[in-house]
Amino acid sequence: MFRSRSKEEQAAATKVTADQPKQPRDPQAPKGRPTPKRSEANGQRRSLAQTPTNRKDAAKRAREARRVDLAKQREALANGDERYLPARDKGPVRSFARDFVDARYSVAEFFLPLAVLILVLSMINRGSFQAYVLLAWMVVIALIVINSVITAVTLKRALKQRFPDENVRGAVPYALMRTLQMRRLRLPKPKVKRGEKH
Repeated sequence: MFRSRSKEEQAAATKVTADQPKQPRDPQAPKGRPTPKRSEANGQRRSLAQTPTNRKDAAKRAREARRVDLAKQREALANGDERYLPARDKGPVRSFARDFVDARYSVAEFFLPLAVLILVLSMINRGSFQAYVLLAWMVVIALIVINSVITAVTLKRALKQRFPDENVRGAVPYALMRTLQMRRLRLPKPKVKRGEKH
């Protein structure tokens, strides 16, 4: 009475269910996933249509994306847009370091014109004039070193006061490298005037 069904009966039952045609899904029945919004569906279709089919297309698309990113970075360096700046220039710490340098005069920013001037003067070969040129060169280098040390110490102190809980590593060398550039050639462009408090 409670005996288990034989293997033949079980095989016959599965064959009958397999032979029956699949019933179409009732439109009112839940489908197990939410219907995507039209904008999402269009975005998915667009991304599938734009997916590169081979390596050549993929490389071309990557080059194009890199070119667009570099153009945005150049524009950001010119106008100071934080969103597209290179990683080395991003963040409030780097912005503060730039403003700190740009608000002050530094001997290092005049290094290039002074070097050219001293080079021209060194070509004049008149008696002890060469000794004076060499002395001027030594004075310029000594002033740059002294000015850089003062800038580094004062900037480090200002960074500790302004950003006590943030990582300020690398900000001082970043600022010192900026002092070596002439003000009008600095990128990102200076946002503060000389002597401006920030």
